[in-house]
Amino acid sequence: MLKDKKIVLGITGSIAAHKIFDLIKLFKEAGACIYPVMTQKATYFLTPLSVEIACGNKVLIDMFDSPLQHIELAKKADLFLIVPATANFINKYAIGIADDLLTTAALAYRGPFIIAPAMNWRMYESPQVQKSIEYLRSIGVIFVGPEKGSLACGEEGKGRLAESNKIFEMAINALTEKDLKDERILITAGPTRQYLDPIRFITNKSSGKMGYALAKMASRRGAQVKLISGPVNINPPLVDELIKVETTEEMLKAVMDNLNSASILIMASAPLDFEPVETFNRKLPKNSIKSIQLKLCPDILKEISKIPSKTFKVGFSAEWGLNIDRAKKKFKEKDLKMIVLNDISVEQSKMGSDYNQVVMIYKKEGKFIEEKTPLLHKEEIANYILSKIKELIIEG
Repeated sequence: MLKDKKIVLGITGSIAAHKIFDLIKLFKEAGACIYPVMTQKATYFLTPLSVEIACGNKVLIDMFDSPLQHIELAKKADLFLIVPATANFINKYAIGIADDLLTTAALAYRGPFIIAPAMNWRMYESPQVQKSIEYLRSIGVIFVGPEKGSLACGEEGKGRLAESNKIFEMAINALTEKDLKDERILITAGPTRQYLDPIRFITNKSSGKMGYALAKMASRRGAQVKLISGPVNINPPLVDELIKVETTEEMLKAVMDNLNSASILIMASAPLDFEPVETFNRKLPKNSIKSIQLKLCPDILKEISKIPSKTFKVGFSAEWGLNIDRAKKKFKEKDLKMIVLNDISVEQSKMGSDYNQVVMIYKKEGKFIEEKTPLLHKEEIANYILSKIKELIIEG
């Protein structure tokens, strides 16, 4: 996404400037070209030489070093990024003051613009700064953070610079084509749990990585994304709403509550199939458990297939072996527009892996079509799936 993209990186005079090197490393690894611009005050916190070495391009500070360099920066940039951004910069940019190289280049630039503020919470919450942020957002400027936590002054509050990975993800978002901007996508991810007593439960090995990758890619491509997630150990992507659930019943309810507002439903989760017949509100002594009787959990896709809906529904079928016929049976029974089959017996694409290879099964002119992807990272597989969904919706 960022290979050969030209990014102007503005660094202002905040103590959080020392965190910039983690972000630069992420951009460099992604193949981006970084053109650093520092304010004079930023040089109190970082040496220009260290930033220049990290970026691989000369640090620009003085607007009179080279005639018209502010225009040249604005013309060649694919993205303008201010990290960290002080209250001083935010207020000046909002009212159009151009008194140094960074502010003049920023005013001349036309394109995606991201600001990551960092300051004391009192400054951030001041009416002046909030008014400037509100105005800049209204003209399309994207803000990342700040976050709540310990500040350099020793106080606690909202003013910490956002984590580098969040800024990096927002940069990718800003440069990704928004071909799904008209879609409202509801995605489920991860396993569910069914409790025997307050501390014991049964579950499965689903990691949630495929569902999270779908949510991440859909959000990048401009969709409004709601993610319903079972218990997982991965950081959530940037989505419009994250709904956390534990049991299959909770996931079913969350899907039912949000189905009618979604144009697309992608059931990438692995809800548990079985639950204990009897549950207990206290921990059972282990010697008292001779056997556990199980019953079937609700089948979420089957339940929602009973409800009339215009939502484009996509299911997943994790099979031990490439059981195409079983996937087609699920497709028919659950009133789907597409089903994604993955063979979890294959070592490279087993549950928990970062990679996957799937077969997308859908109908054209009344006939089943089977389309197999290469073995790819789950984020790439997610884009394959989203592009196929878009194609099928357009074809009607």
